[in-house]
Amino acid sequence: MDAVDALTEIAFWLERDLAPSFKVKAFRTAAAIIAPLDPGELADRVADGRLKRTKGIGDRTFQVISQAVAGEVPDYLADLRAKNMEPLDAAGAELRAQLWGDLHAHTEWSDGTTPIEAMAAAAALLGREYQAITDHSPNLTVANGLSPERLTEQLEAIAALDTGSVTLLTGIEVDILEDGALDQTPELLDRLDVVVASVHSKLRADRRTMTARMLGGIRSPQTNVLGHCTGRLVQGSRGTRPPSEFDAEAVFAACAENQVAVEINSRPERQDPPDDLIRLALDAGCLFSIDTDAHAPGQLDFLSYGAARAAANGVPADRIVTTWPLERLRDWLRKS
Repeated sequence: MDAVDALTEIAFWLERDLAPSFKVKAFRTAAAIIAPLDPGELADRVADGRLKRTKGIGDRTFQVISQAVAGEVPDYLADLRAKNMEPLDAAGAELRAQLWGDLHAHTEWSDGTTPIEAMAAAAALLGREYQAITDHSPNLTVANGLSPERLTEQLEAIAALDTGSVTLLTGIEVDILEDGALDQTPELLDRLDVVVASVHSKLRADRRTMTARMLGGIRSPQTNVLGHCTGRLVQGSRGTRPPSEFDAEAVFAACAENQVAVEINSRPERQDPPDDLIRLALDAGCLFSIDTDAHAPGQLDFLSYGAARAAANGVPADRIVTTWPLERLRDWLRKS
């Protein structure tokens, strides 16, 4: 098989399994190194040892490339394929099959790991009709949030891409600031297809303060989705974090009134909202958006986790905006 394809697929499976970023980076770096080489030159460099001495090519990546050049499926890739034959969570398989896309994902423009093109290619591979690119806003400096100038550049870059079968939706995960305002200019927010509004700071604020802050973001006319509403972490390398305290009935009533979907965040370390809040939002008449919050291509497959949680809590498919085809979704995003 093609060596670049082999390295890229290995990175995908590792990302899907939340492997350490340095491990994933080794395969993506190796793929970038050999991508400009034609097959004959690559084979020559493998045979005479030059490739093994190339900076950025380690023992494992050299083995993968060598086996691919020899016309074999690399052993390491074959093992990963066997390990990942089953869906991440089969419980929501029926609902997962009805999902057309994903409204929350990050790229190297903020705190993701790969270019926009790699995320688009993975979305296409997974059969998505649409994929939103929603990098962070300027206030989240730790995540390299996009200034107005950088967001404008990103919009131009997306417009210039040929993404084949998948439609890229422009977007942002915008911080809801302490006063309830959104952390980007209204003019730029109006240019975007999707606005996911989230709280990322001072998550231990008191119930009254957090409720007022969230209501401000929800009532902004540009907001389409309320992202990971409690901010909790239940597992993973960052440890655990309790959910924020807020008046969930008031927040979900505002979401229903303002046509803002409540995100079911599919990241395994978030599982946000908790089950009781999913059911409360359902009773409040809310729409939902099952999203991956992916920071790498392999994580785009996390939709299985979100689908399983939605199904377990009785969320009907038609109340989930990411089960809607693109034309219907665009109508809703415009809040027409």
